[in-house]
Formats: sequence, C-alpha cells, structure tokens
Amino acid sequence: MLSKFLISKFIKNPEDTTNKKVRVAYGYLGGLVGIIVNLILFITKLIIGILLNSIAVTADAFNNLSDVASSVITILGFKLASKPADKEHPFGHGRLEYISGLIVSFLVILVGFEFIKTSYSRIVNPSKVIFNLIPFILILVSIIFKLWISGFNKTLGKAIKSSALEASSFDALSDVVSSSCVALSLLLSIWIDIPIDGYIGMLVSFFIIYAGFSLIKDTMNPLLGEAPDVNLVKGIQYKLLSYDHITGAHDLVIHNYGPSRCMGSIHAEVPCDISIVEIHEIIDKAEKEISEEFDIHLVIHMDPINTDDEEVNDCRIELLNVLKHFPIIKSIHDFRIVGSGEYKNLIFDAVIDFNPNFTADDESKLGDAINSELTKCCPQYNALMTLDRDYLGVV
Repeated sequence: MLSKFLISKFIKNPEDTTNKKVRVAYGYLGGLVGIIVNLILFITKLIIGILLNSIAVTADAFNNLSDVASSVITILGFKLASKPADKEHPFGHGRLEYISGLIVSFLVILVGFEFIKTSYSRIVNPSKVIFNLIPFILILVSIIFKLWISGFNKTLGKAIKSSALEASSFDALSDVVSSSCVALSLLLSIWIDIPIDGYIGMLVSFFIIYAGFSLIKDTMNPLLGEAPDVNLVKGIQYKLLSYDHITGAHDLVIHNYGPSRCMGSIHAEVPCDISIVEIHEIIDKAEKEISEEFDIHLVIHMDPINTDDEEVNDCRIELLNVLKHFPIIKSIHDFRIVGSGEYKNLIFDAVIDFNPNFTADDESKLGDAINSELTKCCPQYNALMTLDRDYLGVV
C-alpha cells in the first residue's frame, strides 16, 4: 500500500507516535505530499479549463491551488507547534497547530466566495462548454488522486491524533465531490445545449464553503476548550483506582495545550487514618506512572475519607437510600459529618449530568427535596449538597 510505503520510507520509527519528533515528521509528510499532488492537479485542471473555456473546471483548479497553500500552512503549523516551551509560553506552542488549521479553513471559505462571484458571472454571461474525452478522463484521474490523498491524510491524522490532518482529509474528500460535479457538467454537455457549467461551478463553490465551515468547527473546538476524550478520562480514573488505599476518584479536569500537551488534575479519596508519608509515596507513584502512560501532566489531590467511623458509614447508607428517589443524581463523593449534639450536617458533593437548563433555582429545589426526604428517616441530620456536573457521562 502506497500510504504505508511513504510512512515507512520517510518517517523514522513511525510506530512511536508519542515522540514529538515523529509527530512533526507525520505533519511534514502530509503537507509535502499535499503540495505535490495539488500542484499537479492545479496545473492539469487549469490547462483543461482554459482549453474548454470552462469556469467550473477553472474553479476546481484554483480550489486545488488553495489546497497547496493549505498544505504549506499545515507544515508551518507543525513546525511552529513543535517549538519548545519558553518563559512566555510555559506549556509550549502546541495550539499553533489548531490555529494553522483555522487559517486554512478561512482560506477555503474565501476561495469558495470568490468562485460564487465568478460562477454567477458565467450564469449571467453564458458560453458553451464543449465535451472532450481526454480532459474528461483527466478529471476522473484527479478524483482518484483526491480520494487517495484523503485516505492518506486520514491515516496520518489517526496515527498521531491530529485534528489538522484529519481536517485536511475531509477537505480532500469535499474536493472529490466538487470534481465529480465538474465531471458531471462536462458529461451532460453532450446532450444538453444549455451551458450549465456556471450552475455546476456555483454548486462547487457551495461545497467549498461548506468544507471551510466544517474545518472551522473542527479547529475551533480544541481552542475553545472541548471536552476531553472519554476513553482518556475512563483510563485515568480506572488506573488511579488500581493503586493501594485509593478508594475513589472524582473531579478530573483536563486542559489541552495542543496535541500531546495535556495537563490534568484529579481528586483521589484515601483513608484518613493512613500514614501521610505512606499515602504521599503512593500518590507520587500514581502521578508519575499515569502521566507517562497517558502522555499527560497529572496532579493528584488527596481527599481524606473516614472509613472506620460507624456513624459516618451508617449515615452514608441512609443518604444513598434517600438519593434513590432522585435519579438525577448519579453518584456522591467527599461525604462527611460536621457538627455535634442533636443536629448535624451531612456534607457531600453530588454528580449530575450536564444540563445547561438546570438553574441555581433548580439546584435549590433539589436540595430542599432531598432534605425533606432525609427528615423522614433521619430528622437529626441536614444535607448540605454541592452539585458537580458530569460533562462526559463518566462518573
């Protein structure tokens, strides 16, 4: 397979995708192949468009030229994103890869709008398109090239989990659609005297613009702070729970500073009566091993939990029975009893699914309802609840 051959030929140790040098090599390879293929397609289609006097073919040719610029920007993005951390950017420059993808997206949209203008002019001032077999075959060949480069970029993007390369794959796939529209306009010109290439060119332009907006969405999401990968979240939580004396994990927060540049923090529940020195050693070991395994800089906060107090354990069971009447609550953590004498407070955090329509007033009503239910079985206790939103569907 050509893709595998190019990867093995031009990338040293291609399996070591966690290595930043290997990652950059993948980006360079994708960009260089994109430049070469799109330059060939641009020159070919431009010649065909001039020979046929077809605005649709010419529009598709300049779309390929914009893809050359996109590939150049992709290479620059990987180059700049690989710069080491400095005083002004202590977490590195990884987000520049996303910004380069954003620039490419706007370039694609700009080209689309330019050809809407050109295509409209051809509709208003039409000229006949003459079908020619050889140029038609060349357009079909270009479709094959674009299908391949789409698959090639997708392979590279998946290997290093690069949204920029995967976006390039989608962009190439949209070019397949646009080139197919051009081929259709040439084919229909055999039977239809009406010059429809302006209309087909308009359709191509809309596909280009649609691809641009789709790319913007893909590149903006990590810049805006999208939710981390669910498998990463589950993996970190399950790994943390495998260590001795760690009985619970919650409040995981992950910040993305670029591909393979993540920083996270998580709370680990530990027995309150264990030696501080002993649990500190365990936490240090967990931080180091989890950070290495998941390629993340992880900080673990310890939450001491009283597991031997009979009153705490009994109250926890009573509270869990009460919360069965409130299916909106998925789990609780940081449970403790505060106060003395006849009345005491049960303090805990409760996890609910993320719901933007769940207001502070709804939270207050939920707390009142829980207390009302708790009073029926344990009138001496008052529940003080803090709500945590589960943004990933993972407790």
